[in-house]
Amino acid sequence: MQGIIKVGMADLKVVKEPDILTTLGLGSCVGIALYDRIRKVAGLAHIMLPDSCQIKNNTNKAKFADTAIEILVNEMVKQGASESRMTAKITGGSQMFSFGNSGSDLMKIGYRNTIATKETLNRLKIPIIAEDTGGNYGRTIEFYSYTGELLIKTIGYGVKTI
Repeated sequence: MQGIIKVGMADLKVVKEPDILTTLGLGSCVGIALYDRIRKVAGLAHIMLPDSCQIKNNTNKAKFADTAIEILVNEMVKQGASESRMTAKITGGSQMFSFGNSGSDLMKIGYRNTIATKETLNRLKIPIIAEDTGGNYGRTIEFYSYTGELLIKTIGYGVKTI
């Protein structure tokens, strides 16, 4: 019997077929969906910030792109996935608020989260096979362990599957 497993903000979870992972309210946060299509092991992280080294209170490793992805990979391997077969789909990384003419990348959290996610996946040699990032709107996602499909729901921008 399939279950729907909720992944909270600054959280990550791993499931096997037939379960579904979901996370709500991806704004500047990024959802990282990793998948081993042979073993049908799926993992989802909902990261809030790009880099754990820039924050003093970094005890929640699922909060950061650089640490959450590594933990997610390790948890998936424990469930039978192979790191060499993993693929990634990423979504989120929106610029939810306008800060006027500020050209500062510091305030562009969504952009910085997306870049940090891509850099970490690249370092781990996990290919990104699909992405839906940027914009100025939130997303809710569902990740299906039996197909590897990532359903993205938005308000005002419709529903799509990547």
